Amino acid sequence: MGGDFGPRVTVPAALQALASNPQLKLLLVGDPETISPLLANKNAELFSRLQVIPAERVVSNDVRPSQGIRSSHGTSMRIALNLVKSGEAQACVSAGNTGVLVGLAKVMLKSIEGIERPALMTVIPNLKQQKTVVLDLGANINCNSRMLVQFAIMGAVMAEYVAGVNNPRVALLNIGEEEFKGLDNIREAAITLRNTSVINYIGYVEGNELLTGKTDVLVCDGFAGNVTLKTMEGAIRVILSLIKSPDGQQKKTSLLMKIFKKWLLKQVTKRFGHLNPDQHNGATLLGLRGIVIKSHGAANEQAFKAAIDQAVQAVEKQVPDRIAARLDAVLPKSEQT
Repeated sequence: MGGDFGPRVTVPAALQALASNPQLKLLLVGDPETISPLLANKNAELFSRLQVIPAERVVSNDVRPSQGIRSSHGTSMRIALNLVKSGEAQACVSAGNTGVLVGLAKVMLKSIEGIERPALMTVIPNLKQQKTVVLDLGANINCNSRMLVQFAIMGAVMAEYVAGVNNPRVALLNIGEEEFKGLDNIREAAITLRNTSVINYIGYVEGNELLTGKTDVLVCDGFAGNVTLKTMEGAIRVILSLIKSPDGQQKKTSLLMKIFKKWLLKQVTKRFGHLNPDQHNGATLLGLRGIVIKSHGAANEQAFKAAIDQAVQAVEKQVPDRIAARLDAVLPKSEQT
């Protein structure tokens, strides 16, 4: 029910996901009177793999996390997370209030032993036609060095099992590549990672390297990660919109220019279309004992379906179990919380 568009986007996206994956079953948590009309006259086979779970209320997009958590009883978000906690669902996908989702998920599903706080992670394509794992994207504004090290370990697991990278390269986002630069927590995390033999730590990486493929895992605090990712997404959308000029402007453009723009758009789409943010929507909340995917609030149908697909992949790869196993192997018990 959450996000900027609610069921108008999430329900059609859910039907698309069911149509593309015959093994998938979905529980739609929300107001039946709002959801049911959007399901009218749809494929009967899809209905057999879909169930509407009633919810009385919705978490508001503008409510503060502490207030939203306290007043979350009966909301679609809390009911969905409770379905994961009880084992009735294997993953939760939400486009609702990020702060409330992160807080509720931590309270209800609990963190994996060894993780102080869960981190929002996404996998983005790079110019080498490969993938880069980026975390944290906004779950934790302030991060100490231990948390950054934990993010690095979780990111390496995701790069290995989800992105398919052997011995993934791990880097810390910083304002320069020199060892003396950056905040204390970043420099302290660098020392720990440099002395952790099972992590392929390559040093600092600056923001302009996000899409170059220089690293397989990029670790940062939630403030820097959120700003970096949204700046990248905004820049890509601006470039595409400049090429796709409105019809009114095209009328003032010569035929030769129209042909050139059409050719240019085709070439850009062919070369950089894989960078379209809508194809990679959805951030996994790593470090929990259950699987939670946060979709952009402004996601369209294609983007929300991508978030559902991420949830399916996380279930298939058994992400929480793999992270827990890696933490046991990497961190001494004395360093686990």
